Amino acid sequence: MKVIRSTKCSLKFSSKSKKRELSIVLAEYSKVVNLFINHFWDNPEDAKKSNLLKPIVDIPETWLSARLRKVAAREAIDMVMAAKKRHGDKAKLPTHRGNKMYVSCTIADLIPTKNAHEFDAWLHLASIGDKVILDLPIRYHRHFNNYNNIGKRLNSYLITDKYVQFSFEIITKEKRIGTKAIGIDTGINALGSTSTGKQYGVDIKDCIERVKRCKQGSNGQKKARRALKQYIDEAVKAIFALEDPDCIVVEQLKNLNKNSKVSRLLTKNIRRSIGIWNWKYWLKRLQEHTELNRVSFRSVSPYYTSQTCPKCSYVDRMNRKGEMFTCLSCGHTDNADINAGINILFRFVMGKYGSHYKQEVMHSFA
Repeated sequence: MKVIRSTKCSLKFSSKSKKRELSIVLAEYSKVVNLFINHFWDNPEDAKKSNLLKPIVDIPETWLSARLRKVAAREAIDMVMAAKKRHGDKAKLPTHRGNKMYVSCTIADLIPTKNAHEFDAWLHLASIGDKVILDLPIRYHRHFNNYNNIGKRLNSYLITDKYVQFSFEIITKEKRIGTKAIGIDTGINALGSTSTGKQYGVDIKDCIERVKRCKQGSNGQKKARRALKQYIDEAVKAIFALEDPDCIVVEQLKNLNKNSKVSRLLTKNIRRSIGIWNWKYWLKRLQEHTELNRVSFRSVSPYYTSQTCPKCSYVDRMNRKGEMFTCLSCGHTDNADINAGINILFRFVMGKYGSHYKQEVMHSFA
């Protein structure tokens, strides 16, 4: 099975003149993308990549090369089609914000350095237009080298004024066939609470508070965010090392700031913390590890997982008080987050896609 993984390399080694020139290119590229968006919005019959011939590619008045104009036109088509598919008749004209540019090997090429010690390669950008050629210094890091060792780097790049994103095609083996599934509740007191009764990342709140105390955009805050991500990575690795699951089940944590469960159960201060903490990074790292370890990754609805008793199925918001769960019907008690992890697992195995694990899970909780 093939999966695509990406990682970002900072452009902090670029000189001020290179950064300024890159910003000019990104601004012009964005302007051209928006011109194409307006054209394809009004002329949907042209919004086909097979139609990107000279008459359409030459529509914008710009100094960008024909190659880069074609790239901009393709991105415009993708944005128009995505908006119409997502919202149908209520779709609104999308806008390119000017902070990124997708290019392929026809525009960019990664060239190893020979004598430079501070960085490892040049991202050579040619065929930009108006005789503009850019060489951006790239320094590899641990994630880049890991993906490069186990996968194939793709010749496509996402370029911003702060970083370059590289993509890798990684071949993984077939998913493991087993019966050990675990449910994981994502929380603020413990990063992950499992249906097996274990908790990982119990100091996550301290890491979040450290980020909150730092001035917005400061070097201290950037350092605190890096430490937070490293802490999340360590918690993910611990789950796979100690649990050795065949399947991981999590909640569908989308629109957390608007989710009714979060709004009811968490204070304003904690909701602010959730906004600072990148929940998506936690779930992304979990999913990436499942793919690399041949483990299945599933998600279920989050509603009432913290209020439901796994013993008698009684649901009441008063069942949970702080970090403790006490069923008002049958008296069952447990850690509230671990209880939620159990409910997450039960919700999955009782569904049509989790029946393979049902017998083993029910036996373990008998």
